[in-house]
Amino acid sequence: MTRARIAVLASGSGSNLQALIDHFRAIGASRAGDIVLVASNRTDAGALERGARAGIVTDVVVGDATLVDLLAAHRIDLVVLAGYLKLIPPDVTQRFAGRMINVHPAPLPAFGGAGMYGVHAHRAVLASGVSMSGPTVHFVDEVFDHGAIIAHWPVPVLHGDDEHTLAARVLRAEHLLFPRALQAVASGAVSLTEAGRVSAPFFQPLPAPFDPSCTDEELGARLDAALG
Repeated sequence: MTRARIAVLASGSGSNLQALIDHFRAIGASRAGDIVLVASNRTDAGALERGARAGIVTDVVVGDATLVDLLAAHRIDLVVLAGYLKLIPPDVTQRFAGRMINVHPAPLPAFGGAGMYGVHAHRAVLASGVSMSGPTVHFVDEVFDHGAIIAHWPVPVLHGDDEHTLAARVLRAEHLLFPRALQAVASGAVSLTEAGRVSAPFFQPLPAPFDPSCTDEELGARLDAALG
């Protein structure tokens, strides 16, 4: 099977990018795609440095036309948004419908939309009084945090949490869930139907909440078992 050519777009430090790189390296020949491009709308984004260290081509997106040209030049099959804080232009989302995914650090649709990113999302979760937060992976459309949900992993909100402690716990879950969701989409195990729905209902919801007392290795093994 031909591997999907993947572009990762990121605006920040690139910790989710690193999780994707590390996971795809770990699964070796069984991976369904190769990250061939890392791009950012910020010249100082740490993600660019992480990509360069991994031997991946990096570039800076200076406008919508640049993004279109970049994706075409690198023959990209699948676009991954990993903390990319710029709205993707409609011509790109339409061209990559069902082939563009994003990870959001809170439950959707309750805690999504313009301005609801990073600590802002975590503050909103805490202010709401809900007992569970957690990352959501979804297909991307023309609206912030709006596309069909691929997977959500519930993460407990603990007594005494602030936006920083909650963010750290959710980020651990992101780093485990996001690479596995990408593998599922790249392999075709999960796709977007013509009706705009996710094809694999077993991927949502996951059967058990994130357990912060477990190691990442234990959590990863449980996630792999749950996802089949």
